[in-house]
Amino acid sequence: MNKPLNKLNIFSAKGIQMKTFHITWITFFFCFFGWFGVAPLMPLIREQLGLSKEQIGNIIIASVSATIFARLIIGRLCDTLGPRLSYTILLVAGSIPVMFIGLSNSYESFLLFRFVIGIIGASFVITQFHTSVMFAPNIVGTANAVAGGWGNLGGGVTNLVMPLVAGVFVALGYSSEADSWRYAMVVPGVILLVMAGIYYKYTKDTPQGNYSEIKRQAKVKTRGTFLVAMKDYRTWILALAYACCFGIEITVDNVAAIFFVDNFNTSMVMAGALAAIFGMMNLFARALGGIVSDKVGQLYGLKGKGIILGVFLLLQGFGIVLFAQSGSLTMAIVSMLIFALFLKMANGTTYSIVPFINKKAIGSVSGIVGAGGNLGAMLAGFLFKSKSLSYADAFLYIGIAVAVIGLLVAFIPFEAAEEIEESEDLAIDKLRLQSAQ
Repeated sequence: MNKPLNKLNIFSAKGIQMKTFHITWITFFFCFFGWFGVAPLMPLIREQLGLSKEQIGNIIIASVSATIFARLIIGRLCDTLGPRLSYTILLVAGSIPVMFIGLSNSYESFLLFRFVIGIIGASFVITQFHTSVMFAPNIVGTANAVAGGWGNLGGGVTNLVMPLVAGVFVALGYSSEADSWRYAMVVPGVILLVMAGIYYKYTKDTPQGNYSEIKRQAKVKTRGTFLVAMKDYRTWILALAYACCFGIEITVDNVAAIFFVDNFNTSMVMAGALAAIFGMMNLFARALGGIVSDKVGQLYGLKGKGIILGVFLLLQGFGIVLFAQSGSLTMAIVSMLIFALFLKMANGTTYSIVPFINKKAIGSVSGIVGAGGNLGAMLAGFLFKSKSLSYADAFLYIGIAVAVIGLLVAFIPFEAAEEIEESEDLAIDKLRLQSAQ
């Protein structure tokens, strides 16, 4: 079949669509090991390099700053060069600073490596673009959410696994405990190189083949896609929404381990395990958001999807406020699970809307929205570096801001001239699905 699928069978790897689906989420999963592999190891790094709270805040900001620009560039490249080559180039380039960050011996050098590693975060845009072109409108929201969620799961697993990887190097006698993080980071760097080879060899840009194999007339239409995406106000609404959900997600990935160590005196391994719980919610929560959004979209169109996105953000904000005011470890874990659920559902809902903004500029829209997520993380980082604010205070302000923006998103209309076209597409795919059954 050389057309987008109207079904998502997660247990199948048959056809280029499902093969690409599985390869792209697995690749994105491992990208988190490179992007946030040092996060659960920061207690060790903080002690060895003598980092202050303000310096750690700068490192958090640096880890997501380069991603903003990388996602904008990669989004455009997906529309022109294609997702297959874009991902291959990104993985090779990103693996280099990951493997060599262990050479850092000062705050300045570590900050520089952490900044450059941030380009790996652009992998998300390619994953969402690739699933968007492989699946039909009736199921694309679910496909995007599942691929993104299972990929984001890497953020949680990283928190759990990387302290163990560092411990293995110590147990085998290759390093001291203080230097174990240096050796541990070589592992994700090598994995990224392996995934680059797999992505290049086993995926295609579209169900019809690679861009180079498709007629030139089809490629000419990609001109000006970035400007088209920028002119649509809905692109910026989604970017703002994504700043509040995914932006906060990667902020939590960065600070959770240190938060639990400092606030509740947990061990580094225990803190990593607790932070992993947050990330592992991606196993189902982001997909659930995409599924709910697709169902709502079939009944109420993009307007309904926009409202449900605002509701998820509002509930996420309330959950973060509870987390910030937790007086015990148990309460912190429970409230974290609450806001994690709605945060990840908001992630899935956001990218169930992206493919419907402009079909001729999916990559550019995806890139701008994805960059919005990292911009949110960067702004949140300034709160965590403040000397006058505790981490709990920072979370409190973030929760309030997310709830307010959730209300705004719920009342801003997503309908536009394209709404009729999208509704027709959904209806046509529904009829095709019924006839196939």
